[in-house]
Amino acid sequence: MQPKKIPLRKCVGCGEMKPKKELVRVVRTPEEEIVLDLTGKKNGRGAYLCKDPQCLVKAQKARRLESAFSCRISPEVYEALGREIADG
Repeated sequence: MQPKKIPLRKCVGCGEMKPKKELVRVVRTPEEEIVLDLTGKKNGRGAYLCKDPQCLVKAQKARRLESAFSCRISPEVYEALGREIADG
């Protein structure tokens, strides 16, 4: 029997491939909202970030979430991400 494959996702901040469970998912919902998805099951387009404040800074400076979702992202979303990463 083969061991179960661990799903890997790429962090938009540092570009490293990491296990999905170690990352925070950000989702653009079908209603065009940008929200944090802590369950990993919300409907919509997802992008992943490490739980490292430096990755958030890199992603914000390079506008990587904007390019992942093809839309503008408000400072409130980055603040919520910052709080989530600091708590997590």
